Amino acid sequence: MPPDASPSPMPLAEATAAATAARRSEALEVARRLRAAGHEALLCGGAVRDGLMGRAPADFDVATSATPEQGAVLFPEAVLIGAQFGVLILPRAHGDVELASFRADGLYVDGRRPEEIVFSDPPTDAQRRDFTVNGLFEDPETGEILDYVDGLADIGRRLVRAIGDPAARFEEDHLRILRAVRFAVQLDFALDPATSDAVRRLAPLVAEVSAERVRDELVKILRFGRGHGLRLLRDHGLLEVLLPEIAVMQGVTQPAMWHPEGDVFVHTCLVLDGVRVPPERAGDPDAERDLFLAALLHDVAKPPTRTVDPDGRIRFNGHDKLGVGMSEAILARLKFPKRTVERVGALIEAHIQIASTPQMRRSRLRRFLGQDDIDLHLALHEADCGASHGRREILTFCREQLAVFADEPIVPPPLLMGGDLIALGYKPGPAMGQILRWVQDRQLEGEIDDRDEAVRRVRKEFPRADDTQPHA
Repeated sequence: MPPDASPSPMPLAEATAAATAARRSEALEVARRLRAAGHEALLCGGAVRDGLMGRAPADFDVATSATPEQGAVLFPEAVLIGAQFGVLILPRAHGDVELASFRADGLYVDGRRPEEIVFSDPPTDAQRRDFTVNGLFEDPETGEILDYVDGLADIGRRLVRAIGDPAARFEEDHLRILRAVRFAVQLDFALDPATSDAVRRLAPLVAEVSAERVRDELVKILRFGRGHGLRLLRDHGLLEVLLPEIAVMQGVTQPAMWHPEGDVFVHTCLVLDGVRVPPERAGDPDAERDLFLAALLHDVAKPPTRTVDPDGRIRFNGHDKLGVGMSEAILARLKFPKRTVERVGALIEAHIQIASTPQMRRSRLRRFLGQDDIDLHLALHEADCGASHGRREILTFCREQLAVFADEPIVPPPLLMGGDLIALGYKPGPAMGQILRWVQDRQLEGEIDDRDEAVRRVRKEFPRADDTQPHA
């Protein structure tokens, strides 16, 4: 390799496998240290399930007979975020390892946490978990799977089933109602009929769950399930609880010429199904999340803006503008960060504007194509069209125009700034902003390409009130 050459980046699949192996190794080291001190230690939860399914686990958890106090002695770096419930977090180079003591839970009084716990053993601990596929343990030394809840059979049946009485599990922690749908779409499993029925009956309890916990599960449902996830939320009565603004899209008909696929809800599901995260955003979870949210909410204002002309033509005038405000309210309600609220709003506002790009003046077109996240705008437009009329002329036009500017900035640095105008004798104020905008428009139109010409044109087009001599 030449001295100035950089090594080629590791392929994504290879990098994922390496990261998974590193995290597993750290979890095994935790288990070995516990066993060396005389404690029982097993891998548990999603890591065991995903390993059996040939998936890369997101994280590794260890269950142990050690109490939190004993665990803290062995691992002084432990963060005691849930010590009262037998849970410690062990920071590691490749990801935190959660260390939880085998336990039985007491009475749940707030729909989230037990009043007390009793330290127990693996069979008892398995019974207090949520779903059978998450109730498995693995011996870290031998790889033996310990199954006290029939989880292996449910993996084989591709079934999400609550452990024991589904209603009791959901009454204990109301978020489990939403997690049932999330695991169904994440694993591409069906919901066990009794579990599905309990989700439907107890769906209103999700309204009592904190916005932050709901937000995190909703993002996962969109990421893993897309339109299928949205349909499952609807079919189980959860959509009316979480996103009533989306639920009312059902039955809102659209012009058949542009939307042969059906009503606004059907269209939204199809847009989610068709969204493709741009390759350059691979590994950017924030961009992926915000693109899915924009796909979910891009037509959120169609129900309140729908009108029908006397000739029967259906219109949704202003649904892009109103949709920005509605999306802001929804995302704020779910405690999304400000950056997400702003980005999703920008995507929604532009999803109608993009159709007029071929008719835009050159300056406006360059500003449109030069805005932040133009790749996400095009991804949303492609999914929007693919879920309706299927036309791609606008997408092709925008990509061709982007190619024209591949070797130069679409929106170059301005030729003049406010300080330049002040030096020329202009006073700060709204008029100065108008002058700067005018100069940049001429620059983007290709009429002005250097600073001296910009100064000359400004003096000519915007003479100062106290000018008594013509400018050169």
